[in-house]
Amino acid sequence: MKRSDFAIVGGGIAGLTAAITLERLGIDYRLYESAPELKGIGAGVGLAANAMHAFEYMGLREEIEQLGHHLPSFNLWDEKGEILLKPDTQKIAQTFKQENFVIHRADLHAFLLSKIESSRISLGSRATRFSMENKGVQIGFERQHAAECEKLIIADGVHSTLRQQLIPNSKPRYAGYTCWRATIDNSKLKIDKGIEVWGRKGRFGLSPLVNDRLYWYACINAERNSKEKAAYSVRDLKNVFVGYPDEVQHVLAQTQDSDLILNDILDIKPLKRYAYGSVLLIGDAAHATTPNMGQGACQAIEDAAVMLSVLRKNSTVSDAFTEFENRRLSRTRYIIRQSKRIGDIAQWEHPFAVFCRNSLMKILPYRWSQKPIAKLLNADFMKSN
Repeated sequence: MKRSDFAIVGGGIAGLTAAITLERLGIDYRLYESAPELKGIGAGVGLAANAMHAFEYMGLREEIEQLGHHLPSFNLWDEKGEILLKPDTQKIAQTFKQENFVIHRADLHAFLLSKIESSRISLGSRATRFSMENKGVQIGFERQHAAECEKLIIADGVHSTLRQQLIPNSKPRYAGYTCWRATIDNSKLKIDKGIEVWGRKGRFGLSPLVNDRLYWYACINAERNSKEKAAYSVRDLKNVFVGYPDEVQHVLAQTQDSDLILNDILDIKPLKRYAYGSVLLIGDAAHATTPNMGQGACQAIEDAAVMLSVLRKNSTVSDAFTEFENRRLSRTRYIIRQSKRIGDIAQWEHPFAVFCRNSLMKILPYRWSQKPIAKLLNADFMKSN
C-alpha cells in the first residue's frame, strides 16, 4: 500500500481546487471520489468578486472568465414584478475591482479537472472511515480497500461521513425548504439579467449562462424528504407560481420534466474547528451554507486560495492547517449564519409578514440593504489574522 503525502476525499469544487493547489506546490497527492465519473450537475454556480479574486491568486481568473457569463445586473422582485432591491452591480464591480459571473457547474468541473493529472484520481472510491496512526492517516473505503497518507483533506460535502466520524453532532440541518433547478435553452427567451422573485408561495430565480443557456431555481417550503414535492412535475410548479411575473411563466413553459433537479436545502451548524492535526476539513464538509448569499462554491474556492497561501508560508503542514483554520473560521461562520437568516426571511409565507418585509425593503437605504454583501466583500480573506 503506497503512502501519498496528501489524500483528498471528495471530487467536488472544494476537492478539485485543493488538488490544483497541491499541483501548484508540487506536492504528491491522490484524490478519491465516490462517483464513477467526475462531472457537475445541470445547475449554475455564482462566482462573486471574492471567488474571482481567489481564482486570480491561483492564476486561473482569465480562463474562468472565458467560461462564465458576466452578470451586469441583478434585480430582486416581489411576486407582482415590483423591485424590492436593485444592487448597483457596476459600482460593486468598481469598488472591488472584479466582476460577478455565473458559470454552469459542469463547465466549471471540466475546467478544474483539466488542471490536474487524471492519474492522481481514484473514482468509485467511497471513503467510510479513517484513523490516525503511525504518524499518518489510514482511510477505509466501502469496497474494503484502504489507502495511507501523511495528511488528509476532507472535502466530501455536506453529507461527509468522515466529518461526522470526527464530529458526531455535525449532521446536516434542513433549512425548511426544498429547491428545484434546471438549465434550459435561452435562445428564444433572451433573458439577459439575473432576477430573483420573493413571493408568498416561494422564491424563483434565474440567471443567463454562456452559449444561450439559462439557469433557474425555485424554492418552496416543505417537509424534509417530501414525497409529495419529489413527485412534482413542471405542471405542478406552474400551478404554484401562477401569477408570478411573465419571466417565470416563460421559463417554466420552456422547461421539460427531464430537466428538473430536486434537492432539499441543507447547511451545517458552524463548527469550532477545521484542523485536527494531520486532518483538515474544507468546502461543504467544513462550512456548508444555504445558497442565499451565493457563497457555497465561492467559499470552497477561497479555501483553496488560502490553502495555497498557508502551505507556501509555513514550514510545517500542521502549522499551515492551524493557520488555515484561524483565517477561515470567523468568515465562514458569518456566512452560514447570515445566509440562513436571509433564507428564513425570504421564505416567509404569512401575507402580513410578507407585506411588512416587502414594504421595508422598498424604503430601506441602499447602504443598509447592501451591508451583508459589503461586509463579505470588504474583508480581505487572503490576509493573515
